Amino acid sequence: MRFKIITNILGLIVEVVSLFMLLPLGWAVLDKSPDARPIFVSMIIGMALGAILLLIGGRLSREEMRPKEALVAVGLSWILASAIGSLPFWLSGAVPTFADAFFESVSGFTTTGATVLANIEVNSRGILFWRSLTHWLGGMGIIVLGLAILPFLGVGGRQLFRAEVPGPVPEKLTPRIHQTALLLWGVYVFLTVLETLLLYLGGLSFFEALTHTFGTVATGGFSPLNGSVGQYNSVYVDVVITIFMFIAGANFALHYKLLMKKDLTAWWRDEEFRFYLYIVLGSIATISFVLLKNQIYSSLAQTARYVSFQVVSVLTTTGFVTADFEQWPAYAQLLLLILMLIGGCAGSTGGGMKVVRVMVLLKHAGIELKKLIHPRAHYSMKLNKKVVEKDVILSITAFFSLYMIVFVVAFLLLSLMGLDLISSIAAVTATLGNVGPGLGVVGPMDNYSTLEAPIKWILSFCMLFGRLELYPMMALFLPDSWRS
Repeated sequence: MRFKIITNILGLIVEVVSLFMLLPLGWAVLDKSPDARPIFVSMIIGMALGAILLLIGGRLSREEMRPKEALVAVGLSWILASAIGSLPFWLSGAVPTFADAFFESVSGFTTTGATVLANIEVNSRGILFWRSLTHWLGGMGIIVLGLAILPFLGVGGRQLFRAEVPGPVPEKLTPRIHQTALLLWGVYVFLTVLETLLLYLGGLSFFEALTHTFGTVATGGFSPLNGSVGQYNSVYVDVVITIFMFIAGANFALHYKLLMKKDLTAWWRDEEFRFYLYIVLGSIATISFVLLKNQIYSSLAQTARYVSFQVVSVLTTTGFVTADFEQWPAYAQLLLLILMLIGGCAGSTGGGMKVVRVMVLLKHAGIELKKLIHPRAHYSMKLNKKVVEKDVILSITAFFSLYMIVFVVAFLLLSLMGLDLISSIAAVTATLGNVGPGLGVVGPMDNYSTLEAPIKWILSFCMLFGRLELYPMMALFLPDSWRS
């Protein structure tokens, strides 16, 4: 393990995250808010720490990073970025304890959207902007951001890119990782600008349009309003955000092909995207049927509006809320819980296990059933007309097993600490899947502020495990990762 390489990466990432605090500082200064001081102090602390790490690391090595070094660097980068990101919340007094501040920061960077703020609107625009900006920075990835703006990171970029980008096989758009990162961020910025403009034209202030856009394209879910998106009670706002949540939950490589290469069939040719679309449409149809049968809403149009928003919000792990789905029938709640586990597509900003992994597991199960009937037959799995190698299938199966182990361990720990069954299952599902709202005491109309500090720490690490898809965080706890 070459610690100087890792220290350099950590220093650079901390510097980048700290410099972005200039943006919320600008809002605080504009409003003449007393929170300008704690935000400025947080930025200085972060930049000083980054400088110290860079001095310790010395001259940046031109050697290629090893896989284990990349995993450790990514895991530590996200923990350290979350710790630095928590300072504005803590120093400003927006939250009472560092545990709460760390939870809020992790929730932001991992695009979970779970909050400990009982009254969001009492906070200054500087704090609320930083809260939403953490979504936007974490959505495409802190390391990917570093690769995009710091081309000299390209030496170890390939391993860092693989360790952070969600999905079983991260897609490179160009042979050079720096260019791939730039292209992905280019698409990300384009969608951000477009949605902000549409929401602004829909009557939202520039601040609210921008912060809700950050929560949408990053599939995060933080809102500067206590009632989330539902507080607007606007069909136009609901439709715009639903469309952009759906787009953000799809593979950004497909958006690049559509926008930059004018490949109009890129979405439909992709098997994962088609399955993703079928899940959305099927879930909307069945939940709408159940709600209409139980006369939850007065019309089909109203039912379709609220169901579509919540299904897309939950599946993409955004977590915006326009309806209290805890009041919906049990079938609807259970299906939404399953959608939380599935999550968005590989290469999207969404969390969860990812649609492509679910597809591979279902296809693998189907092949195994066929082998029972025709044991001598030879079957191969194909995805997008390409044969899926056995090592990919084994990797996905291992990921699913580890995901379930982490889920069960976290659930047992929460239950051991006295949290009720429904709330424990929902809280772990919502944080490990980076969704945000769950059921029980962490339902869509509640928040995480009432939970005890140890539970918040466990759920904070659930969010990190979920966003980084287990391995970078697990590498931190394996002795082999730290050996030469």
